[in-house]
Amino acid sequence: MTQTWALLLDAYRELNSKKLFWITLILSAIVVLACGMAGINEKGITFLHWQFETPFFTTEIMSRANFYKMIFASMAIPIWLTWVATVLALVSTGGIFPDFIASGSIELTLSKPIGRWRLFLTKYGTGLLFAGLQVLVFSLASFLVIGVRGGSWEWGLFLAVPIVVVFFSYLFSICVLFGIVTKSTIASILLTLLMWFGISMMGAADGMLMMFRTQAEFRAEDGQKKVERLEKTLASQRAELADVEGAGGEAMSAEDREAKVASLTGRIGNTERSLAGAREDVTGGERAASQIEPWYKGVLAARTVLPKTGDTIGLLQRWLVDTSQLPGMNEDGPVDTGESLKNGQDPRVQKRIQEQVNKRPVWWVVGTSLGFEAVVLLGAGWMFARRDF
Repeated sequence: MTQTWALLLDAYRELNSKKLFWITLILSAIVVLACGMAGINEKGITFLHWQFETPFFTTEIMSRANFYKMIFASMAIPIWLTWVATVLALVSTGGIFPDFIASGSIELTLSKPIGRWRLFLTKYGTGLLFAGLQVLVFSLASFLVIGVRGGSWEWGLFLAVPIVVVFFSYLFSICVLFGIVTKSTIASILLTLLMWFGISMMGAADGMLMMFRTQAEFRAEDGQKKVERLEKTLASQRAELADVEGAGGEAMSAEDREAKVASLTGRIGNTERSLAGAREDVTGGERAASQIEPWYKGVLAARTVLPKTGDTIGLLQRWLVDTSQLPGMNEDGPVDTGESLKNGQDPRVQKRIQEQVNKRPVWWVVGTSLGFEAVVLLGAGWMFARRDF
């Protein structure tokens, strides 16, 4: 245990001596301060002394606490921590194994009574410690900003520490594998970023197919509601026409009766054409949804064996922010037309997609991702333990 602690402390000191460690901390503080400078009131959003009138973002729609939680969970963490800060962390930690192997330090370390697997896992833990300290500082600063500015002390913000560290561990395990294989820091980082890009593209394909499928479903659902309404209207119009042509029209003059029949016939024709269009919407929506479904299931199956980087970070927003309080997420939207579904503008589409994403179990999001990481680490550890340096 003493040897492990000494190795961990030595590796941390090496990381701590790098300027990038402190640069990342300073940048994180700047990001938190910038978020704290924003505000919300009854007129809209403020930034320092500037006022921006935004009718969809006011204290009448969203509380100050929810506003700051939304900023940190939907913007600061997904953009800063999971992109910029993660890249900086990979640059800082990507050289742990290549430098250790190439510099000859490993020979001196292996001359001591320490197992290679313990050495491997200790070095790996050092990289995660680097990421954990960065997120902890960021979360603490965010906690203070939301408490002071939003008036709500959100302990749930510290969920960002395990969630972001787990997210980073997916990528770091890949970086470690490439680092041991190539013995090059630059190559391992670039290959990891390329792998991350591919994983992100799979996530984007999942989101796009889900959106297209949801739009098709709403087109069919709205079309069906319109069909039911028009069928009732058509039945009423035909009954009225039959009455005019029968006993109900005897009290009318011939000219009035003829005009009434012509008017009803025209209305019936219009209703029948509208009904045919609504039925086509139902058929078209159901056909489009059935065509998209196999592709969606295929992408979902592929994502099951890959790390879910975006979904993992999405857990924080799922647990921290009440999406029903966000503008546009509590609206029912139109029910009798498919026009508003064009370009994904119907708020119901985003709401249903969010509901579907929130229903994805944590074991699928994190469990399968950690399974991928375990396989990668086993491969990297096996090569590290078996290779002659």
